[in-house]
Amino acid sequence: MMGGHHAATGAAAWVAVTSTAPFAFGWYEGVSDTGVLAGALVCAGAALLPDADHHSGTIANALSPVSNWVVKVVETVSGGHRKGTHSILGVVVFTAIAWLLSFVRVDTGIEGIGTVQVGPGILCVLLVAFALKALKITRDTKILPWTTSVVLAALIAVFAPEEWFWMPFCVALGCVVHNLGDFITTNGVPWFWPLKFRSPRWARDGKGIIELTSFWKRNGSLAMPILGNAGSVREWIFLIPVSLYAVVGIVWALLSQMGYYPQGFWNQVFGIA
Repeated sequence: MMGGHHAATGAAAWVAVTSTAPFAFGWYEGVSDTGVLAGALVCAGAALLPDADHHSGTIANALSPVSNWVVKVVETVSGGHRKGTHSILGVVVFTAIAWLLSFVRVDTGIEGIGTVQVGPGILCVLLVAFALKALKITRDTKILPWTTSVVLAALIAVFAPEEWFWMPFCVALGCVVHNLGDFITTNGVPWFWPLKFRSPRWARDGKGIIELTSFWKRNGSLAMPILGNAGSVREWIFLIPVSLYAVVGIVWALLSQMGYYPQGFWNQVFGIA
């Protein structure tokens, strides 16, 4: 799946599980409208994390030179593209890093500000930059990614520090959504890396009753290629409603934050008492 599409699915997934809007599931409770807004962008970036294993990927130059260094480290540790970071273990590791960073905080001693969550703030800077790059908002510029990401992280850290409780979940959700997105494309993902369960020879040779080559790859990756190759027409068609859903959810949270209460409008439209 293309980088921008991964970002869109991450934002849509965040809206679906955290928003209290009638069209969302609201499974992860306690997230405010501010959290829905900020989290959508952060989760869009988290949905690109598994592709931090590719030095030429979308996010490699998202926040130079920091992102270049991060990508090189991840690529080396994970064994290369579409290996460790695209597995269940990869999701666990990324989530654990986010959880550990949640303990990095500084007590400013300033009344009204108190403790600033430095760790989540730093991670937010990186993830927001990834999202902006993938969505082509900061294309061909080096200053805007740093400015936008740092300002957003600082505003949340100072004025809504309690929002950071959802950061580990946000990272986990983004990574899972990314891998599911690649799972439904042709190449699939190695869910059980570093274990490698190769497809049986009869399946590869086409001598079996069922042809499994499209679903169980020679290298052990598994796929359900509903969307075909990455960037296919089917993928674009699939992403249109997903992107619209994310946009509607973000606008809903923004209106609620501004005090317009779209819930009342929704009830009037559908005659809900």
